Amino acid sequence: MTYLPEQLIELNRQIQQFSEELGFQQLGISDLDLQQHEQHLNDWLAAGFHGEMDYMARHGSKRSHPEQLVAGTVRVISVRMDYLPPELTPPQDILRAKNKAYISRYALGRDYHKLIRKRLQQLADKIRDSIGEFGYRVFTDSAPVLEKALAEKADLGWMGKHTNLINRKAGSWFFLGEIFTDLPLPISNTSSENHCGKCTACLDVCPTQAIVAPYKVDAKRCISYLTIELHGSIPVEFRADIGNRIYGCDDCQLVCPWNRFARNTREQDFFSRHHLDSADLLDLFNWDEATFLKKTEGSAIRRIGHQRWLRNIAIALGNTPHSEAVINALQTKKPTVSEMVAEHIEWAMQQQRL
Repeated sequence: MTYLPEQLIELNRQIQQFSEELGFQQLGISDLDLQQHEQHLNDWLAAGFHGEMDYMARHGSKRSHPEQLVAGTVRVISVRMDYLPPELTPPQDILRAKNKAYISRYALGRDYHKLIRKRLQQLADKIRDSIGEFGYRVFTDSAPVLEKALAEKADLGWMGKHTNLINRKAGSWFFLGEIFTDLPLPISNTSSENHCGKCTACLDVCPTQAIVAPYKVDAKRCISYLTIELHGSIPVEFRADIGNRIYGCDDCQLVCPWNRFARNTREQDFFSRHHLDSADLLDLFNWDEATFLKKTEGSAIRRIGHQRWLRNIAIALGNTPHSEAVINALQTKKPTVSEMVAEHIEWAMQQQRL
C-alpha cells in the first residue's frame, strides 16, 4: 500500500500516542543502516569476548541487517520502558551487607520478555486497527537484533562506555523492545550525542575489570555473564570479586551519574517479589528445587535453574565473614548437589576456614 507523506506523519503521531497509553516511556523510529555497529560486533566476536554465547555469532549478518531477519522490513520502531523498582533498602547497602543476596534490579519482578512482548503486540494491534493489515514482527531481547544500536538510531539515548544505552533524562534503568515493520514511517531526528565525556566511573567500579576499554566489554569477565550465561564452573580468579552478587551485576549503572535522573517504574509487575531485593543468602540457599521453581515462576531468574542458583549462592557464602551457620549449611547441601556445584561449595568452605 502507498501512503502519502501527511498520512505517515499522522500515523507517527498516533503511534506515539498509542505507546504512551501502553506504558512505554519513549518511542523512536529508525532506518536499517547498522554498518558501523556491524563492524563493532564483528570485532567483538573476533576477540572472543562473547564467551559461551555462541548465539551471538550464529545468525550471520541477520543481527545487523533487519531486512534479512524479517523480509520486507524498512523501519524499526524502538521503545523503552523503565524497570527500576522502588526499594526499601538502597542497592549499595545490600552490596555492603555480605550476608544479603544482591540480584540485578531488572530481575526482581516479572520476566520482562513477557510483559514487553505483550505490550508491543498491543501496539501493533492498535496500528492495524488504525490503518489495516501491515507487515511487522515484535521483539524484546528474543532474537538476533542489535536492539541498543537500533534504539540509539531511534534517538532513545546513546551507548555508554559500559555498553548500556543511556538517556539524558532517564539514565539507563530501562528495557528495550522493537517492532520491525514494512511501514515507511518518518525517521526520528537523531540528536542523542554521547554525553559520557571523560567520565570513567563504570570502568573504574567494575569488580572484575570486564569493561576492558570504553565501549568494549569482555563478557567472559562480566559478573552478569558468569552468574547467568555461563553453564559450568565459574573461574576461581573471579569468585572473590563476585562478592554477594548471585544474579547479574548493576555496579556500572549504580555509579553512572546520569542515573540521578532515573525514575522508578510504574509497572507493578517489575516490583520486587518474595523480598528478593533484600533476601538473606542462607535463606535462598536453603530453597529446594520445588521452592526455587515456585518462587521464580514468571521470573527471568528461573532460566538459570536450581543448580546454577546454588552455585552462585555458594560463591557468595564463601565471600561472607566466617560463620559456623554458613559452614554447616554448605556441608549439609554438598551431598545433594551436582559435582559442579559441589566444587563451588568446597571452595566456599575453604574460604570460610581462612
